[in-house]
Amino acid sequence: MSRLRLKLAIGVAVVGVAATTAAALAGDRAKLRTSLSGFEEVPVVSTSGGGEFRAAIDRSSRTIQYQLTYRDLEGTTQQSHIHLGQELANGGIAVFLCSNLGNGPAGTQACPQSGTISGTIDPADVIGPTGQGIPAGAFDELARAIRAGLTYVNVHSSVAPGGEIRGQIENRQND
Repeated sequence: MSRLRLKLAIGVAVVGVAATTAAALAGDRAKLRTSLSGFEEVPVVSTSGGGEFRAAIDRSSRTIQYQLTYRDLEGTTQQSHIHLGQELANGGIAVFLCSNLGNGPAGTQACPQSGTISGTIDPADVIGPTGQGIPAGAFDELARAIRAGLTYVNVHSSVAPGGEIRGQIENRQND
């Protein structure tokens, strides 16, 4: 009987360790996503354009893997960023995702007219916005703002230089 109890105790301990490890690993990667539309821009832009943004923050490696897909913009694509700003407010640029204007940091990829771009964001890619309390390189501060739902992605075009489509980044940890 005591041998059975010992096996049972070991089994419970193994399951407990496995569950704790899984929970810790899940907490280390945040799943992020949003849909982009002109109705999310401030002010609203009536456009046939749309898109999706998906990303994952990896706290241990201090990186964000992302994929941005957009289509049917009514203007020529100019640039795309992650901005610091709550819903219904505009904010400063935190990270360039792409640019055709030559205004991004060295290594910024070109924006296709429509399609998909992907990449990895690390501390060197964070440019601010310093006026909103995020200095260049402050990856952890940006990650905290993203997790809090206080960032958005938008794609700027020649028709809407302030942004043609936009989406507030949401933490979808349980999806």
